[in-house]
Amino acid sequence: MRLQNKVAIVTGAGSGFGEGIAKRFALEGAKIVVADINAAAGRRVAGEISASGGAAVFAEADVSRSDSMADLLLATLKVYGALDIVVNNAGTTHRNRPLLEVDEREFDRIFAVNVKSIYLSAQHFVPHFRKVGGGAFVNVASTAAVRPRPGLTWYNGSKGAVVVISKSMAAELAPEKIRVNCVNPVMGPTGLMQDFMGVPDTPENRAKFMATIPMGRFSSPADVANACLYLASDEAAFITGVSIEVDGGRCI
Repeated sequence: MRLQNKVAIVTGAGSGFGEGIAKRFALEGAKIVVADINAAAGRRVAGEISASGGAAVFAEADVSRSDSMADLLLATLKVYGALDIVVNNAGTTHRNRPLLEVDEREFDRIFAVNVKSIYLSAQHFVPHFRKVGGGAFVNVASTAAVRPRPGLTWYNGSKGAVVVISKSMAAELAPEKIRVNCVNPVMGPTGLMQDFMGVPDTPENRAKFMATIPMGRFSSPADVANACLYLASDEAAFITGVSIEVDGGRCI
């Protein structure tokens, strides 16, 4: 098993890509903290992992709040006594529309969830990784950071920040054996899909967006989870500061 006896926090793990990451990591032997702001969803995922023979607990977390992230670390150490991997997956967006139509409240929320969460993750988890001699961050960004398109300007900007911050963290923390990498999914079947499209989620509209992906389909939770698994595992022990596009060729 590729993550045997590792302890991993996965934020936004109550659905979508985060759920896929948490379940994949558990299959590879990791002990999982399913962190989500939605308690019912998070408990469901943790319960399903446990019922399948894996190790998982739920921790309610708002990744945009410092006290919540501090509590997340404490809860993890209380249950498992260790922390090796943090997957910063939780994210949000505004509905696809012209940039001047996105109000300040939406903008602030997007940057709080998508960008401030990385800052808070560093603030609370880097000191722990320093104490134990290393660790791994995997930050879920987006192809929007690499190949931005009209209608999602402020979301694109937030994910661009995640990529650059991750690279800078990687350069600064590498001497301490703390690795920081990114995964950039293309659009997939998550709760944000209709917002990304900006039109009703119909088969016809899905087909239009799918036509822009050379391999002819959306990214799946399994696709994203497999990339995160590699970056979190010891197989990537000499890999830091990279961004892997999981996009079926979208960014070519």
